[in-house]
Amino acid sequence: MNDAAQKPPHGLEAEEDTIDIGALIGTLWRGKWLIALVTACALFLAIYYAYFVAVPTYRSTAVVVLQTKQDNVIDIPSVSGGLSGGRSEVNTEVEILQSRGLVKKVVQRLNLVDDPEFNGRLREPTVIASTIGSIRSLFSSFSATPVTSEIDQEFMENRVLESVTAALIRRISVSNIRDSLVFNITVETQSPVKSAKIADTLAELYILNQIEVKFATTEQATEWLSNRVSELQVQLETAEKKVSDFTAQTRLVSIEGLQALERQIKDLRDRISNTELSQAALQARLDDLNSAQTPEQKLEVAEDAALDRIANGGLSSATNQNAFDLRYQTIVNRIQTDSTRINQQLSALRQSETELAVEIERQGRDLIALQQLMRESEATRLLYEYFLTRLKETSAQEGIHKADSRILSNAVVPVAASAPKKSRIMLLAMILGAMVGSGIVLLREFRTSTFRTASDLEHHTGYTVLGQIPLIPSLKRIDTLKYLSDKPTSAAAEAIRNLRTSLMLSNLDKKPQVIVSTSSIPGEGKTTVSLALAKFLSGLGKSVLLLEGDIRRRTLNEYFPTLPHTGIASVLNREVDFADAIHRPKGFEADVLAGEKTNVNAADIFSSETFKTFIGEMRKQYDFIIIDTPPVLVVPDARIIAQNADAILFSVKWDSTSKAILDESLRLFHNSNQRITGLILGQIDEKGMKKYGYGGAGGAYAAYGKGYYES
Repeated sequence: MNDAAQKPPHGLEAEEDTIDIGALIGTLWRGKWLIALVTACALFLAIYYAYFVAVPTYRSTAVVVLQTKQDNVIDIPSVSGGLSGGRSEVNTEVEILQSRGLVKKVVQRLNLVDDPEFNGRLREPTVIASTIGSIRSLFSSFSATPVTSEIDQEFMENRVLESVTAALIRRISVSNIRDSLVFNITVETQSPVKSAKIADTLAELYILNQIEVKFATTEQATEWLSNRVSELQVQLETAEKKVSDFTAQTRLVSIEGLQALERQIKDLRDRISNTELSQAALQARLDDLNSAQTPEQKLEVAEDAALDRIANGGLSSATNQNAFDLRYQTIVNRIQTDSTRINQQLSALRQSETELAVEIERQGRDLIALQQLMRESEATRLLYEYFLTRLKETSAQEGIHKADSRILSNAVVPVAASAPKKSRIMLLAMILGAMVGSGIVLLREFRTSTFRTASDLEHHTGYTVLGQIPLIPSLKRIDTLKYLSDKPTSAAAEAIRNLRTSLMLSNLDKKPQVIVSTSSIPGEGKTTVSLALAKFLSGLGKSVLLLEGDIRRRTLNEYFPTLPHTGIASVLNREVDFADAIHRPKGFEADVLAGEKTNVNAADIFSSETFKTFIGEMRKQYDFIIIDTPPVLVVPDARIIAQNADAILFSVKWDSTSKAILDESLRLFHNSNQRITGLILGQIDEKGMKKYGYGGAGGAYAAYGKGYYES
């Protein structure tokens, strides 16, 4: 048979990927007593814990409200202003309420270090704790050093304080009521009075801490402002002294005086400009006078009336000519004199301009320096006055601080314990027990690798299940055939008849004549199937030969004590005639050829041509030949014998044969190119089937078949 024959039918993979809710519920129902037992155990432990082990605790809550608006006498928001009430600030206040520093103050105020509930060193140790402590002390005694110094003592005290603080933090919970500025401070301890007292103390210290923080902030601001004012005072005095010294060292300067000098130099520069124009005009005229050669040119350049009168008198005479020259020279000298005077005047004006510009520059520099010093002095004075005012305001603010929160309601001493919640513990224990029990049942079911129904067997192997045989109620093997004879209408008898019918219909073209019955390992009912099938086939009036192929183990003599000692080996060796070797037990309508001990290996006997010839001869004498073979996984005899068979029946024990064993057995047949005719699910426990919820699934154990079967 090829590997395809072992594959599950089409669509089975999809079915295996789905969860059968009905099957799941059925599995849980089958394990209901285990689930109930686990649930009961969990409930018992919960009751024991809630009523005898758990220490009752009491919860008390103080309510604090955060105030965001402050009515300050003096408005100094940076020093003592209230909170804005934003989400980040609300979360910050929650963390402050749970902070280690604040909780440590509560521990110190209420002296919780001496409370055994928080200081584990003061509690009486349990037996287990004492044992562990003894072991630890035994190992640490060699290296431990006594605490003698004050530093070590202080370290141990701080360590105890931190431990108690951490224990109290675990007992405190702070919550903010949604969309409000109200905080619930909840404390849970073993004493109702203690819970209320701790909650109130924490709220009180929280509000006091706000005032202390503001006071410390104001005090720090006052100290800083005082130092700053002192520094600014020194700077102001230094700046004013610089102004005074600078004024004393320089001539008095002012913006008005500098502006007057600027107007003066402007006028002076205007005069210089006018003088330069006059000088240029005189110089041009002087140049024209000096360049004139002829009397006509001189008259034109001189533009003098006296010179014109002299020229009108004629220049032919020497007297007029001398008078003309003298007058012209006089004009030239006068112009020369005016030019010299103007040059001197221009030089004086330019000298004055230079001196005045230097003075203006000097006074400008002095004025700028003076203004710079005065600005620095004024800036220092303004800064000094501002910080001096803030110092006075801050100093006045000390002692009138107001907390950002107030206690809305004090903690109330609880009457009833808040924990343990006995009903809740028991309910959760029952739920947990049911879940654990269900998990155990499902785990046990999922780890099951055996077969309980024919459909499971068929889906896993791909082979058809020809028969489902219930467990035959017999204490001894010899009673098996007696039960089938005495109870011909029992469920087991009807199951064998169904197997017989299925076997005959397995191949309509050629009905099987030589039938091999085998299994994976011993004890799976293959011999019972062989005997029962031989009995019911002979009941049809057919000639049947039951051949014991398991000659190594020999079990047929347990069913038929009167079997002869000679058997198949003697027949094949022709030591005994076949007619002398066969036996027909009383009440059994089939011939039985038993096995026998031999020195020859069984596999060699069944592999011989003699055995093949023997089977051929038996085919002529009998209608059916049923061979009970050894288990497949033990010896190879079954596969060797199956080479001469028409049908192979493979028995699988109900809820016992594992899938791995079955797969390995089928693999051996596949490797030999042999195909199993059909599987038999045997030794079915009817009560077990009902327990697993298969009472109405069909077959010999079906609930509706009870009216047809005889117990």
